[in-house]
Amino acid sequence: MSPIDRFAPAPLAAGPLRLLLIGSALLAAMFTPLPTPLAAQDESQSVADGGIHIANWMGKIDAREAENGLTLNDARLAMEGGALSVTTGPAVVYWSPANTATGDFTVRAVFTEAAYMSLNNHPHPYGLFIGGSDLGTDSQRLLYCATYGNGRFIVRGFGPEAFQVNGARPEENAAINQAPGQGEPVTQEIALSVRGDTVSCEVNGVVVGSYPRSEVVGEGRLTSTDGIYGVRFGHNTAGTVTGLRVEGN
Repeated sequence: MSPIDRFAPAPLAAGPLRLLLIGSALLAAMFTPLPTPLAAQDESQSVADGGIHIANWMGKIDAREAENGLTLNDARLAMEGGALSVTTGPAVVYWSPANTATGDFTVRAVFTEAAYMSLNNHPHPYGLFIGGSDLGTDSQRLLYCATYGNGRFIVRGFGPEAFQVNGARPEENAAINQAPGQGEPVTQEIALSVRGDTVSCEVNGVVVGSYPRSEVVGEGRLTSTDGIYGVRFGHNTAGTVTGLRVEGN
């Protein structure tokens, strides 16, 4: 016997033991659950009584949502009790062409998710955008800061391709309020400011991110921080917006 053969495992015994081991392996394979893609659990849903129900307001859903057959009528914007009420549906931006900001300014609003994650199985973002140009077209450009009800935020844009400013993943910050649990309310005051060559996102009175203007304006990004401002909501999300305004314009 060679030295290698001396340490080789003995062949599996034939007979009932072998059949038992093979059968156990087959049963384990049959009953092991396969992973389910998250997208399959969280596809954008159509909203009842969708469309825009406020005069002189406009909107556009994300290109990927449109490719999946959804339209602006699959989300809903209305005025309820003095607040903008948004329910999605597809991810969307809404604006009034009369709302513009130029030079140094701050755009501010309060966002309330009355029932955290009421339409989804994980947190989705909502917030403000500035620098809007060519809105409603396939070449629209804008920059947004949006928060999640779990204490995180993102800064993103379209120019006209989507681009990231504060990294590929949502960023955590202690200033951002967290909902006590699913179905519970959570509120954030969000502001986007332009001061000289700096663009900042402020949440609940704290600057959570500041970026050189050169990171948001340029080839493939904004043409300028001047432009229309409005609101953005991720898909399958419901919330209200109050106090939308521009300061120092």
